[in-house]
Amino acid sequence: MHGLEAEYGDQMKFTYLDIDDPANDAFKQELGYRVQPHLFLLDEEGNVLQQWQGMVSEEQFRQAFDNALK
Repeated sequence: MHGLEAEYGDQMKFTYLDIDDPANDAFKQELGYRVQPHLFLLDEEGNVLQQWQGMVSEEQFRQAFDNALK
């Protein structure tokens, strides 16, 4: 993910949440975040465009990121 962040970081914001940090409880509840890794692609208004659980290929992320940036 950090490699993709380096590539796409000037076009989108990457945020990492610690599932064990109580400060993130509101986000976990709103997004339904329960397991790691659980990744979300949000639009500028915070709507979930896509989400993934478990292992995901770099190409899947690239396709989703490119589609979201169109």
